[in-house]
Amino acid sequence: MTKKTANQSSRPDFLEFFAGSGLVTHAMKSYFKAVWANDNSEKKADVYHANHGKGHFHLGSIDDVKGDTLPRATLSWASFPCQDLSLAGMTAGIHAKRSGLVWQWLRIMEEMPSCPPLLVAENVTGLVSHSKGEHYRHLHEALRSRGYKVGAVVLNAVHWVPQSRQRVFVIAVRNDIEIPAELQSDSPTWMHPDMMVNAAKGLEDWVWWNLPEPSPRKQGLSDIVEWDAPCDPADKAKRNISLISERHMKELTRSGVQVAPGYKRIRNKQQYLEIRFDNVAGCLRTPIGGSSRQVLVLNKNGKLATRLLTVRETARLMGAPETYKLPGTYNDGYKAMGDAVAVPVARYLAKHLLSPLAKAIK
Repeated sequence: MTKKTANQSSRPDFLEFFAGSGLVTHAMKSYFKAVWANDNSEKKADVYHANHGKGHFHLGSIDDVKGDTLPRATLSWASFPCQDLSLAGMTAGIHAKRSGLVWQWLRIMEEMPSCPPLLVAENVTGLVSHSKGEHYRHLHEALRSRGYKVGAVVLNAVHWVPQSRQRVFVIAVRNDIEIPAELQSDSPTWMHPDMMVNAAKGLEDWVWWNLPEPSPRKQGLSDIVEWDAPCDPADKAKRNISLISERHMKELTRSGVQVAPGYKRIRNKQQYLEIRFDNVAGCLRTPIGGSSRQVLVLNKNGKLATRLLTVRETARLMGAPETYKLPGTYNDGYKAMGDAVAVPVARYLAKHLLSPLAKAIK
């Protein structure tokens, strides 16, 4: 048996709920083996199948999943819907129709003959920032009452890729597992901003996870742009550029940046194209309505041009490899990436926290 085969055969199994386009499965593959995955989107399933095969992916509603039919696993990961917790949504909360599907995940865990000793739930920062942390505390108590010690961290993908994308990762470990001392702290760390600290106040069985800070990011947005991709026709570019405020236009001219990303927003009943100048893209979103698509303003030989991000650029912003297949339309690919978890963030957690915790299980 080769060394590679031996390492792969020793990987603990994991289940992925709301698996989408499979970026978590890709990120975790050196540390955990995906033995079951689920999502209800056919188009995302096409992306998952194209990159990971069809053998363990189950298309359908989580409402129909029965825990006693699932394979035994060390880890269960759930990137549950964010619509009811997002600033862009109605913030109806963790018990609302979409984000409330997290309770179906926990229902399934209870139905399993042997519940996984490690659980991860991922969502937007609204989980901890809205209602003074009330939504997170409901989830924390639900996990604690099921026999887990729990901690949550806020990680921004910008540490690894040129995209500003903060997400909350809730990591729960079964009470009988001894957490290695180096994985926990007595107080908040770099992964615990004020909103997380406030949400955690007074909670029982809380863990301050302690992980190394990542090395400085090496790439900027200009490094991942497809410079030969076609730009908007002159009239459309002119309209887009006309939406840039005078202040931003002066900064664009003064700074000489190669590429500036922006979103169209309404300010004082007037539409603007608000752009940024730090060589970092804004957070990818799903392409529902033109205003949610990120526009690039490019300086091409001294002339300004505009266009949307390409699908491959969205994949690069999520840390997906060039070989990652994105079948379907432009919107299909954009949505597959905009709804996903950034690869290097999930890989970082797998390497520095989840894999060491799995090794501590006896």
